[in-house]
Amino acid sequence: MKNLTFLLLFPIAVFAGINIHAQKISDGQTIDINGMAVTFNILNKESVEAGGKSYDRYKVSASVKNTSDKAFNIRLSAFPQIVSNIGLVELDCINATGARLTSKKIELKMKAQMINVTYSAYDKSGKLITSTIPVTGSYYFDPGDTINDNAIFIVPQGEKPDVSVRSMK
Repeated sequence: MKNLTFLLLFPIAVFAGINIHAQKISDGQTIDINGMAVTFNILNKESVEAGGKSYDRYKVSASVKNTSDKAFNIRLSAFPQIVSNIGLVELDCINATGARLTSKKIELKMKAQMINVTYSAYDKSGKLITSTIPVTGSYYFDPGDTINDNAIFIVPQGEKPDVSVRSMK
């Protein structure tokens, strides 16, 4: 019985813990989160109809600026290396429908540092060929850097995007 109670309450506790650190953000507002200035803007609005229902379609923009003196850095040690923790902040539109291939979230991620790698290989005829390919060497977010992204949110007609922001670092 204790295990069943734990299994039922654990997902609720985890979900509540995830949302505790989220903050509401509105159009034109900038919020400081752990030394990062996060800004959210509505660029334009239009009404659309889908499936016989009316919705409002918003083109939005989000940006994050590193206002601290701390650099965020992930150095890769081998190629290929799967990296999944490059997100800095996530803006979640709670009332977005996601209809018509639109977004419900904007995730602002670190910048990739590309390195040109030169290698030599033999072709089918036995001739030595030298080639250069770009490879991701690291991900970074230096002090003073800004990262931007745009998205389309579709929300029920008459509503504005209800957006919350949380740090992923």
